[in-house]
Amino acid sequence: MLLPKDPVNAFLPYPPVEVESAADGPLAGLTLGIKDLFDVKGYRTGCGCPLWLAQSEVAYETAPAVQLLLDAGARFVGKTHTDELAWSLYGLNAHFGTPINSAAPDRIPGGSSSGSAAAVAAGLIDIGIGSDTGGSIRAPASFCGLWGIRPTHGRVSLERCMPLAPSLDTCGILTRDPETLLKSASVLVGEDRTPLPTSVRFLRPVDMIARLGAEQRAVYEAACEGIETQDVTVYPVGGSDRLYETFRILQSHEAKRTVVPFIQASGMPLLGGIADRAAFAARLTEADEAAGNAVRGPFRAAMNALLGTDGVLLVPPVHDAPFHRDAPPAVLEAFRHDAMKLLSVAGLAGLPQLVMPAGKVGGAPYGVSLIGPRGSDVSLVRLAGSMFAH
Repeated sequence: MLLPKDPVNAFLPYPPVEVESAADGPLAGLTLGIKDLFDVKGYRTGCGCPLWLAQSEVAYETAPAVQLLLDAGARFVGKTHTDELAWSLYGLNAHFGTPINSAAPDRIPGGSSSGSAAAVAAGLIDIGIGSDTGGSIRAPASFCGLWGIRPTHGRVSLERCMPLAPSLDTCGILTRDPETLLKSASVLVGEDRTPLPTSVRFLRPVDMIARLGAEQRAVYEAACEGIETQDVTVYPVGGSDRLYETFRILQSHEAKRTVVPFIQASGMPLLGGIADRAAFAARLTEADEAAGNAVRGPFRAAMNALLGTDGVLLVPPVHDAPFHRDAPPAVLEAFRHDAMKLLSVAGLAGLPQLVMPAGKVGGAPYGVSLIGPRGSDVSLVRLAGSMFAH
């Protein structure tokens, strides 16, 4: 860490190594924190796991996604905490501690990009870089009152970043304001291949909204007030349960190839729910993956047809505000399943989703989000900034 203090436990305590960045550029004057899944030259990459860290070597090259930001003038100040092997949604790491959510200090910050979210929320950095497989940018953004984007799948290089589920993994951004998000997304993602037109169709996914409680729905409705919308449904036959189960199978089957071999060979202690997830992944077969893809393919086609080139879904990113840091295990398990029934939509479809602050539920932040057509990332940020910035 290259900062004098870290009051929210957002950063790894690596020996500080200066990382060169451009003297000028569109991100000049902005500070940058990088989730400890990405290689940064001069640093180890621990992935939230002490045994992974012990086996890692100092990186001799920086991940291309990070290098883009450095070349644009952003100043690197440290690597940020992640849930162990990026395989969780809460920011609770039994080895390195839980970063503090400055927007609600008694609540979780969200994971697995917990350190980046906590550092941005505390004003320690301007740009937080993380990964998002199942919601690891979008949930922390909602929980910490931030702006964040999960880009179109495949839009940003994940070379020299730990894979979890490559067909779902993305590199995302967290900021405190839409202007910084637009600047950093323009650098990281590049020009839109299919920019949104001047006039868009706003779509209201009634089956997703139906998953909200009264308080959460009131925040969503207030955020969308005055926007002309068309009611639509997005879940496939079988509803949200089938979509989430499909996501869970596909993510887990890929994790069986990426991280489960390390888990089994290293003998690492299985904490924070990893034991159940690893056991579930180990039982999956090629037939399970094929069945999952048989749902994903038509779902992606249906979402592409629904959005076309001008459709934008107004979506609740998660079903609730963050829970308390000392919540019992039963709360953690139930929350994950409910949240993933919303987060799986953009994940399985491979579409960009942007989250922004909307209000509070029970005193803690709760966001609203936009899902846009494939490749509309930067214009989606621009649209959200023009409509929702306060």
